[in-house]
Amino acid sequence: MAQYDKADVERRMAGSVEALKHDLSGLRTGRANTALLDPIMVEVYGANMPLLQVATVSAPEPRLLSVQVWDRSNVGPVDKAIRSAGLGLNPIVDGQNIRLPIPDLTEERRKELAKLAGQYAEKARIAARNVRRDANDSLKADEKKGEFGEDERKRRETEVQKLTDATIADIDAAAAAKEKEILGK
Repeated sequence: MAQYDKADVERRMAGSVEALKHDLSGLRTGRANTALLDPIMVEVYGANMPLLQVATVSAPEPRLLSVQVWDRSNVGPVDKAIRSAGLGLNPIVDGQNIRLPIPDLTEERRKELAKLAGQYAEKARIAARNVRRDANDSLKADEKKGEFGEDERKRRETEVQKLTDATIADIDAAAAAKEKEILGK
């Protein structure tokens, strides 16, 4: 069953970096960023739907997000979903439009967000290490099946380790950049 596939390992490693970048894009830095609202789910039409499926989100000003709700009957649920998302935003309803002024971040909140960025990065590092473990298990299984010898397995494990090191370096760089952005240094 275990079949070592270098392309699959590379794809999964890259996936852990992409997932981290997506998670980090949702962290507030004091500037309006439409990605901030990506994780919000709204209860409409008897189901939970992503906010982006019931409204258009834009950033008309550096410190303001605008949410244009398509169906007037969904304004209430969208407002409620934004308030309960724990983002520290206070929606202002204006017809079918919801304005979200982005408040200044307190030093304490900045530190919390930087800590959260670190947690996201650690989650991504763990994902990369799990990919490495799976790849090494596949290599050992392939060697047992006689696909190749011990030298070839060791060479490929070294290859996997180099890929893991490069991926973790990418993760660390993305996390460091986000922490710097959050702390405003």
